[in-house]
Amino acid sequence: MTKETERAELHKTIWRIATDLRGSVDGWDFKTYVLGMLFYRFISENLTVYLNEQERLAGNKGFDYRNLARADAEFGRDETVKEKGFYILPEDLFANVRAKARHDENLNETLSRVFKSIEGSAVGATSEDDIKGLFDDLDVNSSKLGPTVAKRNEKLVKLLDAIGDLPLGGAFRENNNDLFGDAYEYLMQMYASAAGKSGGEYYTPQEVAELLARITVVGKTEVNKVYDPACGSGSMLLKYEKVLGHGKVRQGYFGQEVNLTTYNLCRINMFLHDIPYEKFEIAHGDTLIDPAHWDDEPFEAIVSNPPYSIKWEGDANPLLINDPRYAPAGVLAPKSRADLAFTMHILSWLAVNGTAAIVEYPGVLYRGGAEQKIRKWLVDNNYVDTVIQLPPDLFFGTAIATCVLVLKKSKADNRILFIDASAEFTRQGNKNRLTTDRQQVILDAFEKREDVAHFAKLVDHEVIADNGYNIAVSSYVAAEDTRVAVDITRLNAEIRHIVESQTTVRAEIDAIVADLEGSRR
Repeated sequence: MTKETERAELHKTIWRIATDLRGSVDGWDFKTYVLGMLFYRFISENLTVYLNEQERLAGNKGFDYRNLARADAEFGRDETVKEKGFYILPEDLFANVRAKARHDENLNETLSRVFKSIEGSAVGATSEDDIKGLFDDLDVNSSKLGPTVAKRNEKLVKLLDAIGDLPLGGAFRENNNDLFGDAYEYLMQMYASAAGKSGGEYYTPQEVAELLARITVVGKTEVNKVYDPACGSGSMLLKYEKVLGHGKVRQGYFGQEVNLTTYNLCRINMFLHDIPYEKFEIAHGDTLIDPAHWDDEPFEAIVSNPPYSIKWEGDANPLLINDPRYAPAGVLAPKSRADLAFTMHILSWLAVNGTAAIVEYPGVLYRGGAEQKIRKWLVDNNYVDTVIQLPPDLFFGTAIATCVLVLKKSKADNRILFIDASAEFTRQGNKNRLTTDRQQVILDAFEKREDVAHFAKLVDHEVIADNGYNIAVSSYVAAEDTRVAVDITRLNAEIRHIVESQTTVRAEIDAIVADLEGSRR
């Protein structure tokens, strides 16, 4: 069995378990239980393997942290928190709690205590903000799990057993930590797909995330750090692990997310992809009004899929027009459409040698008013590098054809590349997919920056200015005419022949009818 086949089988098992477990609980609500318990198992096994390796390197060959007495375990707490960011006593490890769960009448209280203890282990440490609140959404006392404590505990036992039975146990020993991360990503994708629009608001399809990440690092083997101002579950940020490789983002992963539940999912996702706590900084809050990372060094790579056309304070807040992120354009994005507010924020956070790739709602490329003025400022200052038209029906919860706006602060010329990738998709199931080969076609055009008939066009600044700063791809890349040429003379002759034939047939029918009527008389 190949690795891909094994992964596919694992995915089927994961989704079957997740579906069977939830019962009457809405899948979108139940995701926090499945994902949270997966995280609990991961950090338990991650910590156990780490401590076992340390002890065995020191000569204690038979050491197994799971069997260590509590008093003995306390001796290593402070040093372990400094290294891993958290601590779990042996009795609180996933495997040990699971072993006793079926006979624990107070399982809900046990789990609640364990989760508080894990979060509490980081209080006062540098990892406190990274660990705090990670289990907030895993409410083991919720009526969603059952009407009585006994029913809830019954569901929790099934959940522990199901997550514990997943074939992920060899992940650390085989230096294949991405198994947990892959399982997590798969679950989030499936939940997002099932949830429709609400899922699409926090999850970007993997192939789109990969394309954006690859665009921002063209010509580079590493970057200082990466950023997403609307990071959702963190999937786009984590694509740099695949695109560049582990450790190639020198200073780490940064993001901000306004939704509390999704913010917690993002931090969990970082841990599950084996990103050390000191290498990520995810903030909770409204990026447009209260941005984090003000004083940080600018980012070499920024990717984002901000929420489309959401409302924001805009000019209703008199302080925003003087905000250094928005002030340069001289106008704020409309209160009913914050798309270009995110764009201006991203540009402000971008390094001089950096690249930003942003998924945009199509309307921001051509609408008038304040949005046109912002586009004018962006184009006149030569920040717009490329505009890519994506295929329709890529995202969960919407079938619209979005686009990608690529920004740079150090361009070699003042031209903008337009790429029409609307046909670069493969239909799989009920969605279009941007497969690896389709991504490569887009990336090749992005790197070469050459005209390709009906696909890519380099356009001078003056042409765009004359066109009212409309930067929609369809305004510059002519669609291929697939109509069949028609010989009008031949067509007219064929029509005349058809008409003559019809006239003859009608005359024959009239004669037959006349004969029939005559015979009746």
